Amino acid sequence: MAVVAAVSTAGAPAATNDVRPAKSASTNSAAADPVEKEYKQLMADDDAAQVEVDKWITDNQAFAAKGAGVPDADLNRRIRERFGPIKQRYEDFIKLHPDHANIRIAYGSFLNDMHDEAGAEVQWEKGRQLDPKNPAPWNNLAGIYGEDGKVKKAFEYYAKAIELNPLEPLYYHNFGTTVYLFRKDAKEYYNITEQEVFDKALQLYAKALKLDPDNFPLASDVAQTYYGIKPLRAEEALRAWTNTLAIAHDDVEREGVYLHLARIKLAAGRFDEARRHVNSVTNEMYADLKQKLTHNLDEQEQQAKGTNGTAVISTPKTEEAKPPTSNLQPPEKSQGPTSKP
Repeated sequence: MAVVAAVSTAGAPAATNDVRPAKSASTNSAAADPVEKEYKQLMADDDAAQVEVDKWITDNQAFAAKGAGVPDADLNRRIRERFGPIKQRYEDFIKLHPDHANIRIAYGSFLNDMHDEAGAEVQWEKGRQLDPKNPAPWNNLAGIYGEDGKVKKAFEYYAKAIELNPLEPLYYHNFGTTVYLFRKDAKEYYNITEQEVFDKALQLYAKALKLDPDNFPLASDVAQTYYGIKPLRAEEALRAWTNTLAIAHDDVEREGVYLHLARIKLAAGRFDEARRHVNSVTNEMYADLKQKLTHNLDEQEQQAKGTNGTAVISTPKTEEAKPPTSNLQPPEKSQGPTSKP
């Protein structure tokens, strides 16, 4: 299911990359099964509806930037009308086939995308009960539990999802983010120190990257983790950002990474190297960040010369060097994405 920006564009979830039931290769028996045929058609129609809605939202944002967008209320009504028949088909299918595990998981993802987290939890839990060996509902429910404060249960469910499918990078990523976010709970649950909590989160991220080494948003998210680790692990952070730079797709992503490298090197007192990174940034979209970072660099370099001290890293929550269409998350991470079966 494609990511839905929102029924209200201002209230979109932080991440809705659900794992739905895996699409298996068609067999003669499956093709002849009318229930499975209906299920697959519903999945295809759901996907098509979400692609269409995504385009409406994207187009309206572009029109709005030019002063020609339709009001949110009108767009929301149009979106609800488009998804209404899909929702009804899910409910009709479940009435006829209440023990179909995959439809429960897929409907949970649909409801989650529509901001009905309570409804999604009900469907995912039913799907988990019907098919306990399917890792998707374990992952999805773990995300719900993390948001609801049932963090230790989230740890258990992410671990179970990984046990069932150790080759899915999303599960390690989500688990790592939850450990990182809820450090106090992780310390108590695993009986480890805060630094060991950071180590555990980074180990989970490393496994995600090993399985998906070319995923730029994932690599960026992992690298930004170092902003929250005190004391700063400068060399590890620089390696993480250097690895992220190697898989950048375009100049926008590359220049965003240059600014992150400059920030880390500024914090480490490597002023000349930091300045070279800043000077490599030419894209106008980064002009404000570049100006602020240059100011900090000038100021902290002068201070260091006067005191022989080392600069202190700043971690603004709203000034991250990232492209506007990127999936990068700021140092204050949000709860990780869910998955579709």
